[in-house]
Amino acid sequence: MNDATLMLRQIHPSFIKQGQITSQAFRPTIKDDKKLSVYDNDMITAEKAYEHYTKKLLKSSAGVMAVSVKECNELSLPVVSDSASFPEHALIDFSDYSYPQSEKLAKKLRQKAVERAWLYVL
Repeated sequence: MNDATLMLRQIHPSFIKQGQITSQAFRPTIKDDKKLSVYDNDMITAEKAYEHYTKKLLKSSAGVMAVSVKECNELSLPVVSDSASFPEHALIDFSDYSYPQSEKLAKKLRQKAVERAWLYVL
């Protein structure tokens, strides 16, 4: 992965309010141990990531959006491979930040993803 690599994020339907993606889609929850789960677009397409997420992992997704490694690095959010889960899996690490700081960073990631637009939707 390099600066241009896109990190694909599945957008849960509950993270869409009145047609807008909420920043919650780009913020790890408590169960995530401050790490946001993403797919490495160098290893899998947005469509294949969606299929994996919804058909193999049996989770809900309204579609796929993305942020780049560079955009994460600019916010001091390291991106690390997590191939132990599955080969294309990666994590955006929010460990150095409090909840309020994480929320602000998630809003910035959300904005970058919205500017890029959906990479895959049904």
